Amino acid sequence: MCAALGLADRAAFARGHAGSQQEQQACSRDASRLCRKDLGNDGAVQACLQAHRGRLSSSCRKVFESHGM
Repeated sequence: MCAALGLADRAAFARGHAGSQQEQQACSRDASRLCRKDLGNDGAVQACLQAHRGRLSSSCRKVFESHGM
């Protein structure tokens, strides 16, 4: 059951859902710095952050890694 929940979380995150409050906090500075034009569009911000993966803070990078991305 836990594995299924993990896969469901990853799928939701991959579809551009905002993530938990802690995940949002971990990436908020990166989103403001790198993806300002996309703020307000969760899917676009996520895609932007992925595109700038090499420039992400370690805390934001860990969020993406925790979702297998």
